[in-house]
Amino acid sequence: MSSPAERADASGPPLLAVVGDLVEDIVVWTSEPVRHGTDTAARVFRTRGGSAANVAALAAPLVATRFIGCVGPDAAGDALVAALEGCGAEVRVQRHGTTGAVVVIVDPAGERTMFPDRGASALLETVDPAWLDGVSWLHVPSYGFELEPARSAVLALIGEARRHGAGVSIDASSSGLLTGLGVPKVLDLFASLAPDVLFANETEAALLGLGPGPGSGSITATIVVKHGPEPTQVFEGGTLVAEVPVAPVPGARDLTGAGDAFAAGFLAARLAGRPTGDAVLGGHGVAARVITAPGTAG
Repeated sequence: MSSPAERADASGPPLLAVVGDLVEDIVVWTSEPVRHGTDTAARVFRTRGGSAANVAALAAPLVATRFIGCVGPDAAGDALVAALEGCGAEVRVQRHGTTGAVVVIVDPAGERTMFPDRGASALLETVDPAWLDGVSWLHVPSYGFELEPARSAVLALIGEARRHGAGVSIDASSSGLLTGLGVPKVLDLFASLAPDVLFANETEAALLGLGPGPGSGSITATIVVKHGPEPTQVFEGGTLVAEVPVAPVPGARDLTGAGDAFAAGFLAARLAGRPTGDAVLGGHGVAARVITAPGTAG
């Protein structure tokens, strides 16, 4: 199979499409342990969010990017679309229901707990195949597999991307999501979709049995496992093929969207024809720029 860069050279500049959530993030930075039943000192920020929208916004300065999703026909949806377009992404959305929101509680160590209400994002219906015209690569956070009708729409879009000759990547997204969907079902789904690249953090990878050896079963993707500040690992066929150190990030405060930022940098580098090790470094570089600010829109 030709590389993403080779496919792009044959049909024009590379174009990354990302399908999934565009929501408002309400980010709460606590400055002390949560005191249940009473007040906890905190700062509150409202930002553009959604895993797919984060990837699109952060990739847009690096590679031509198109976001595909659904927001409500409301003021929040209007504002979020404008914010994403302001990042340089092309935005194609359906308008149904009420725009979603996610409350993100970030503790003083930077770890976050999320309370998602995906709202309109889960109402994505069958996507016009023309929305994939010119696309070299489709990236899909696993949140898109959770609820109907979005699940069927996303699965159909992956099939359409394959018919266009585009590459496909999937992000495992959340251990809570994977547990809710059922790990055996998720593994079967990933195997059947046969993505070119599968992203996971160390918790998600452990839950799915990804990494060295035969645990990933019939998943043939390049598997990229992130370990926070520890080296990122890349596996091919259960064999470790790269281990790339992560440079320290002074002032790291909020890990919200760090995985999305990594995917944006990695995929932009891949679409530029960079080797895997350089793509990982590209991911590290974009992630480092977001973890010192609230959410990913700062």
